[in-house]
Amino acid sequence: MAVEHSLDLVTIGRSSIDLYGEQVGGRLEDMNSFAKYVGGSPTNTAIGASRLGLRAGLLTRVGADHFGRFLREQLGREGVDTRGVLEDPERLTALVFLGIRDPDTFPLIFYRENCADMALTVDDVDPDFIGAAKAVLINGTHLSRDNVFNASVRACEFARAGGGKVVFDIDYRPVLWGLAGKDRGEDRFVAHDAVTMKLQQVLPLCDLVVGTEEEIHILGGTTDTVAALRAIRARTPALLVYKRGAQGCVAFPGAIPDRLDDGVVGRGFRIEVFNVLGAGDAFMAGFLRGWLRGEALETCCEYANACGAIVVSRHGCAPAMATWAELRRFLDAKQHPLRLREDAALEHLHWATTRNGGWNDLTVLAMDHRSQFEAICDKLGIGYERIAGFKKLALQAVDRLAADGSGDRFGVLLDGRYGMRGLEAAADRPYWIGRPIELPGSRPLEFESSADVATEVATWPANHVIKCLAFYHPDDATELRERQERQLLRLQDAARKTRHELLVEIIVSRDGKVDAATVSRALQRLYDLGMRPDWWKLEPSDDAQAWANIGQVIAANDPYCRGVLLLGLSAPEEELVASFRTAAQAPVVKGFAVGRTIFADAAERWLAGKIDDETAVADLARRFGTLVEAWRVARSRRPVGEVA
Repeated sequence: MAVEHSLDLVTIGRSSIDLYGEQVGGRLEDMNSFAKYVGGSPTNTAIGASRLGLRAGLLTRVGADHFGRFLREQLGREGVDTRGVLEDPERLTALVFLGIRDPDTFPLIFYRENCADMALTVDDVDPDFIGAAKAVLINGTHLSRDNVFNASVRACEFARAGGGKVVFDIDYRPVLWGLAGKDRGEDRFVAHDAVTMKLQQVLPLCDLVVGTEEEIHILGGTTDTVAALRAIRARTPALLVYKRGAQGCVAFPGAIPDRLDDGVVGRGFRIEVFNVLGAGDAFMAGFLRGWLRGEALETCCEYANACGAIVVSRHGCAPAMATWAELRRFLDAKQHPLRLREDAALEHLHWATTRNGGWNDLTVLAMDHRSQFEAICDKLGIGYERIAGFKKLALQAVDRLAADGSGDRFGVLLDGRYGMRGLEAAADRPYWIGRPIELPGSRPLEFESSADVATEVATWPANHVIKCLAFYHPDDATELRERQERQLLRLQDAARKTRHELLVEIIVSRDGKVDAATVSRALQRLYDLGMRPDWWKLEPSDDAQAWANIGQVIAANDPYCRGVLLLGLSAPEEELVASFRTAAQAPVVKGFAVGRTIFADAAERWLAGKIDDETAVADLARRFGTLVEAWRVARSRRPVGEVA
């Protein structure tokens, strides 16, 4: 009787933080900054497999530290089952520093002395977790010490007992076996009989063995590739897959032929190598996507080669892994640019299909206003320093509405000038967080930051959504319109390079006539120029045709757009509620981000000293709550069958 498995794959072993040098073409000694990513070969493969649609889990240990929490959180966001991600209170999460020197040189420094994942033991191997998977993946690094070797073997035994398969990623790093200097992390091969003997001990348990030329050599005990493959075959009937880099791969389901090309060969892809690190993990994820779904070997190899080709074009390992949508687009394309990272459509698809989270019902308290608060203070004759105290109350108001556990449906929009204390406090909340970048009231658009907007947003936490307001009309004078467009494109480029989501707010009503096609024409022009923001923030309207036009433009140009948030424009509460009834019927509209309608009265009274904190928070929560309820009632009236 067939065994039912709730998981396709459990990977076992290394889980670390990759700190990637952001400067390319130099020594690690000359790196000025590092980007933080998920790392560790089996962890990367688990993420790659999940992105390709497999149900993946991970068995490892991480430290009871900030990096361990990051790994667990990011794995969860990627859809990886984290039941086996165990917290080690005695050891730190492993670190790796990596650089991109040139197409052939990728220096690495492993910080793995007494690290958490190398403390894995047989007692950590849960038979129910392992038995739930169609396959387990073990790797060579976790055979280098007795405790992790025994844990890996125990997992293989549990997998086989549950009808699962065993996959072996040879994953040979001589430095992690103590065979190379600590500054030689990039070395891939040092012959060593004891290592060969250790690795070969698991071969009778395996159903699939995957390795590069160097890895086949260490496992087979010889630098003659055909002889090494035959030595491996003598110890296991497993499917053997030999990775050949730019030449693709060859699979050997049976006897090893005299000529390597007489094996099963999958289509390869000619792509410029930008960063080879992580390509093997992506290859494994792609191969397993086919193999665990019963695809032909040629298809498995093609998936694997394509996933590896995509990753060698990008910075990072885990974040570079392809999604199923990307892989299908890549395989369906008739040709690819040699510098694949310059394929704008593929890069946008990658970004859009790997963003964290999702908000299909979002209500945001917008208190990012600066000039409006300054005007209130001027009117009252008080200093601007009091503004920060009031803005911090915004978070307390949202907290009251989210007390029922619906925090992932709420958001705050706060500025860094007066709202920084609120932004800092929001870091521990599940809320959507937006932050403005524009100079208030500027037209043409200017940024409230350093001369280089990218250096400004690079200082923002990763979960801050960049919000930019542009007073932009499709019929603006050419010079004005083009100047604003250049600024928006510049900002989008910065957002992608710093990995921040971007919300573009467009207000057309201040500077020209508006009809049912005005906003959709504005969006279409920006799309034609290459704008693909994650969010749009648009003016409220009770014109159903206008929303239909907007929805059609967004669907045609970027079906992965998160959607539209409504802005308030200081409209009276009853007017906003009326506009909700129409806008909520449009599937592209996901919620609202309203401010002055909610806070204007309370802000002036609080700043004047007429009410205390509690009264202000209660007033904000009441007004915000009224709009939240009105929005949700309006959404509930959408026709049955419409997708939000």
